Parts: sequence; C-alpha cells; structure tokens
Amino acid sequence: MRLSTKSRYAVTSLLDMVMNSGKGPVSLAEISNRQGISLSYLEQLFAKMRRNNLVVSTRGPGGGYTLSTDPAEVSISDIIYAVDDKLEVTNKDALPGGETYEPCLTEQLWEELSDQISTYLTNISLQDMINNQSESTTHPAKKHLLV
Repeated sequence: MRLSTKSRYAVTSLLDMVMNSGKGPVSLAEISNRQGISLSYLEQLFAKMRRNNLVVSTRGPGGGYTLSTDPAEVSISDIIYAVDDKLEVTNKDALPGGETYEPCLTEQLWEELSDQISTYLTNISLQDMINNQSESTTHPAKKHLLV
C-alpha cells in the first residue's frame, strides 16, 4: 500500500493541531516548527481540510485553526479523503478505460485489500490516536499506531 506524503502530513499535522489546541486556535507556523513540514505545504493541506469541513480557521491575532468537531468523530480516513482523491492498493500500470488497460489477474485481491484498509482507517479516530499517544508515553513498551 502506498499512502501519499500528502495524506501522512495531513494526519500528522491535524493530530498535532488537536493535541496543542488547549489554548485556542493553533497557527500553521507552530505546526510547521514542531513537525518540520513546510508552511506553504501546510497552507495547501489546511485549505483542503477547511473546504471539507474538518477544520475551522480564525483570523487575526491569536488566530489559527481548530477542529470543526469532536476528535472522536473524525476518522483517519476522513482526513485522507479530504486531501487525496482515493486511497487504494493497486497493481495496475494503466487506468480502466485507457488504451493499454488490461485487467490484472489479481485485481480483485488489490480491490479487496483497499477496502479492508479503508475500513480499518475509518474505524480509527483522532481521539483514538491521541489516547494511543498518551498510553505509549506512559507505557513505552506498549505498541502504538504509526502515521
């Protein structure tokens, strides 16, 4: 499976924002500094997430971004679909309908795997990630989800 950089950065930056939003909106500059993601890239990601109603922006001094709803109601797949068109595992060099397209012998396998991954990411919320992060810092030997 190939998860795009765009998706990984979106999940990481949104998780950072939620974990640091206790004092109000979080600026993209703060996220950029903490996560090492370029500010211009974050602006593009957050514009997409704002258009998809995941975040709300606040202008002016002390402005920044906040989550539009409770972290328990935002799944990892919501974030990925907000910034990427489609998450899929694929073994195709040509798209269906194209001149060079031929169905792959294992196409159904890759489609089912994509569905399983999508279901898995739909069942993990930002709150789950925060809880998992808290548990892994208090119990370092415990396994945690990776983004």
